[in-house]
Amino acid sequence: MSLLQIHEPGQTPLPHASEAGMAVGIDLGTTHSVVAVSDHGNAQVLRNIHGHALVPSVVLFKDGNVRVGFEAKAALDRGDAHAIGSFKRHMHEAATMLDIGGVQKSPVELSAEILKTLKAQAEKALGREVRQAVITVPAYFDDSARQATKDAARLAGLELLRLINEPTAAALAYGLDNAVEGIYAIYDFGGGTFDVSLLKLEKGVFQVLATRGDTHLGGDDIDRILIPSPLMGEGKEEGDSTVLGIVRKIKEQLSTSDIASAELPPTLALPHKGGGNISYTRADFEALIAPIVARTIECCKQALADAKLSAQDVKGVVMVGGSSRIPLVRREVEKLFGTKPLTNVNPDEVVAVGAAIQAEGLTRGSNNLLLDVIPLSLGLETMGGLFEKIIQRNTPIPIAATQEFTTYQDNQTGMQIHVYQGEREMAADNRSLAKFELTGIPPLTAGIARVKVTFMVDADGLLTVSAQEQTTGRMQHIEVKPSYGLPPEEMERMLRESMEHARADIMGRLLVEARVEAERAIIEIESAMKTDSHLLSEAEKKLIAQQMQAVRNAAGGADRDYIDAEVSELGRVAQNFAERRMNQSITKALKGKNIKEAT
Repeated sequence: MSLLQIHEPGQTPLPHASEAGMAVGIDLGTTHSVVAVSDHGNAQVLRNIHGHALVPSVVLFKDGNVRVGFEAKAALDRGDAHAIGSFKRHMHEAATMLDIGGVQKSPVELSAEILKTLKAQAEKALGREVRQAVITVPAYFDDSARQATKDAARLAGLELLRLINEPTAAALAYGLDNAVEGIYAIYDFGGGTFDVSLLKLEKGVFQVLATRGDTHLGGDDIDRILIPSPLMGEGKEEGDSTVLGIVRKIKEQLSTSDIASAELPPTLALPHKGGGNISYTRADFEALIAPIVARTIECCKQALADAKLSAQDVKGVVMVGGSSRIPLVRREVEKLFGTKPLTNVNPDEVVAVGAAIQAEGLTRGSNNLLLDVIPLSLGLETMGGLFEKIIQRNTPIPIAATQEFTTYQDNQTGMQIHVYQGEREMAADNRSLAKFELTGIPPLTAGIARVKVTFMVDADGLLTVSAQEQTTGRMQHIEVKPSYGLPPEEMERMLRESMEHARADIMGRLLVEARVEAERAIIEIESAMKTDSHLLSEAEKKLIAQQMQAVRNAAGGADRDYIDAEVSELGRVAQNFAERRMNQSITKALKGKNIKEAT
């Protein structure tokens, strides 16, 4: 006799769901979150008992209880101060405490509540405990926001297998589902963030060529534009939550209709605009949101420039995120790339599906290789305030890169390692991430000591920097977990200015390098004259001193060619002195030895 197991709609477990090693993929979104699982390449989203896959990313704290999802969103739409949403936008400032009706919670704690709900939903659907997950993040989440996401996973009782970028997850799902190859753009326009990534899909390898985005650009911004100005400031977040809920419904209707309207509550009626109604035509709607859509298109153009590609090189554009359903968005994307966007995947679910496929690959193995990239170059400050890039932006991760440095002055026993992130040639124009000092360097002549600096970026995009002196083995390292985040507008400014000032920055760098070389040459000769001045006549000393002053004078100006010429002349003037010092060293080394010993 056999037993028939009955499940709620959408709750049927996948084959082999009871096996050990099952891990889920989670799209931790700004407005909605989704959990999915993949078993032997068969990926599907996991639904709650009502058949819903999307869980509103809203948390309600009331009467000592915590509620997540639809009930919390309903409270938020009513204007309940005990509910909060869109807190993902604060993940880059994880230590910030947000007030929710008198309850103080951090973005990490709030995200953990969403993850707990998704974990419970998955466990009910699969009929077993879920302990591991791959979680997606916007491609432009900085180190602190990524670390905050890892902390949220830990608070939720999940072992984080890996963080992957949302557009990359979408490409992973789409590539497997459709067996495509070539260069594809992933246009991810969600509730709170926008990302575009250009990926090369070839024989199971998903390589990110370039990525651009804005963590403060999404459907939430469109919603606020639709709020009539007399109602702005009625509640938190630039508009009453009740009105936000209403305009979202209008926005959704306008994706399929030419006109949409909604009734306002009596307390928010607008008598001078037709009583308690607000309405928009699609033409009005598109005119209002055109600047926002234009910002996403500009990001696409920047990504193409980064990858050194033209729009014609892109085989297809995958649309991801609820805001990608807007007709104007699809028209502008088609206009840029010259091809109709691919919309045969569910834009709300595809990111979670890709994360689930990655989770299965990490726990059970996969024939597909995912190569993500870092969004901004990483490096350190060198003499003259220059920024030396160790890892270039758009380098696939995980990655480890090493470069050797040496001491600048005689008997230097310490070296400060100042880590920066950015694209400008001068360190001060980039973002400072961390600094530490390597001590215990042997007191040697300048240029003799060897210090190996290693930058390691793991699969989650987190950075570790180490410095090791090669003679003594002395080492220092630091994990870069900034206590503050990089505001999205700062990231955009950094990238924009790196392009606007590219030529000036290069010329400035060359000038600084010339000045550094001039100073190094003077220090080297001054040091030599202190120890071996007896090898010089008074006339020679005077001549060298005069030329060193000429180098100093040139270095004080802005003519790089003039500086190089004076440094070259200093080398010529001091050449005989250098030869005498070399002969003296050889003589000392051979003193007291016969020919056989010397050879």
